[in-house]
Amino acid sequence: MTARSQVHYDERHWSQPWLYVRAEQSPDQPALEFGDMRLSYAELAARVRIVVASLEEKGVNRGDVVAVSLPNGLPIIELIHASFAAGFVLLLINRRLTAAEVGVQLRDSGARFFVHPLGDSASEQVEVEAGTARFTLVPRGDVFEFASAAKSDPRDDRALSLAQEFDLSQPRFILYTSGTSGKPKGVILSGANLLSSARGSAGLLGADASDRWLLCMPIFHVGGLSILLRSTLAGSQVIVHEGFTPELVSHDLDAKSITGVSLVANMLKRILDLRSNASPPSALTCVLVGGGPVPAPLVEAARTMGFPIAPTYGLTEAASQVATRRPEDPPTAGLSALAGTELKIIDDTGASLPADRPGQICVRSGSVMTGYLNRPEATRETLQDGWLRTGDVGSLDGDGRLFVHDRRSDLIISGGENIDPAEVESALLEHPAVAEAGVAGVADEAYGARPVAWLVAGLSGEATSEVLHEHCRARLAHYKCPVKFVWRSELPRTANGKLIRRKLGGRSDEAAE
Repeated sequence: MTARSQVHYDERHWSQPWLYVRAEQSPDQPALEFGDMRLSYAELAARVRIVVASLEEKGVNRGDVVAVSLPNGLPIIELIHASFAAGFVLLLINRRLTAAEVGVQLRDSGARFFVHPLGDSASEQVEVEAGTARFTLVPRGDVFEFASAAKSDPRDDRALSLAQEFDLSQPRFILYTSGTSGKPKGVILSGANLLSSARGSAGLLGADASDRWLLCMPIFHVGGLSILLRSTLAGSQVIVHEGFTPELVSHDLDAKSITGVSLVANMLKRILDLRSNASPPSALTCVLVGGGPVPAPLVEAARTMGFPIAPTYGLTEAASQVATRRPEDPPTAGLSALAGTELKIIDDTGASLPADRPGQICVRSGSVMTGYLNRPEATRETLQDGWLRTGDVGSLDGDGRLFVHDRRSDLIISGGENIDPAEVESALLEHPAVAEAGVAGVADEAYGARPVAWLVAGLSGEATSEVLHEHCRARLAHYKCPVKFVWRSELPRTANGKLIRRKLGGRSDEAAE
């Protein structure tokens, strides 16, 4: 797949707004499709130029933090590209947050502007929730209806002229982490971080202008953002969905010659269930699956149906992907680090561990974040000697391939034994009665903690606790087996589908996503 990568990723080449560079080089190349709207790179660049002018008229300056809470669609895409051209920093806000949670992020980031749809009641409460912070609401109609009504020729030189060079090392985006281990923190990503990530992905998986990526993840999530920017750098087309609808995703995979799509495990399972035994289209060459551990039975089922599955490990602090198993690799192989990315495993003292020894995963790459916004101590703890300490648990094999076990904060310590909840969940998902599974530790006086499972029933209905216990006992050591099974209609997940284990059982810990 790497032979397909013919994109230039030199920083000097991309030291100007990326969309404008691409529009100069490939003006008529299809850029994106959203609903009935289809735009070339020249047409998209013309729209973004108008948005930039409108924002500048409203007082947006270089370095300002502009917060945005918009669904997938043209407005958020235009703002993302406008941030490169106008030099402001874009704070991408999770659409599922409450007004109070949004207010925390606005205050923490010092945002001067807040873009949200008209009539969004939760967003309109933010000025009150944010206290004395200063915001200017930019109504959608002011900016984006004006852009939609643009009559200028998209090939007009004035619309495509390159802006002044900008510093790739400067902050470009702020994304708040999911907060699985505590209070959410604002991750600062620069243009250089995102360029390095795209370069590394292309080096491992390949990229060229013939690609057609389906974007059904939230663009406010780093996984969705990275698809958009990787495609701009490659000059390829993105087919954008407003959200994840299994029926529409399945239809477009067949009907629109999609070559790549990024999903989380739960999304993949719903698509496989919907398609039954239908084979994937021949154009599809890569299905990235991340957002947490991907159960082995799910990967095997997808591969059996012919899907080119590429399990991936990534995190916001590394601008999305870190390591991925290519579709052509054996299903038991570990994940290969992206081109230009180094991995190591350390113990609790910070010493590097040999092959096959589990410990904390550390990452060194140009894609690693600048740091956490207003969190110098957290930044120092996480970024040490050029390495990102992820807090996640994994191991490297003799060839340097990564095996991810789970997040350190999710480990259950029971009677002195460590229990990996992902391992228990994977075992439960092998039972036909279980569609979704989440496992967490519940306090126990004798053992410290005991594992409990929260489940969503499959098509065959619920199974008894006795049946599930026997199922687990056949696959797991006794101490790993859940002591209780709780059925729910759904499990708590982030906007991108990642399981929030600390909210299982209704615990009220603060969440960022």
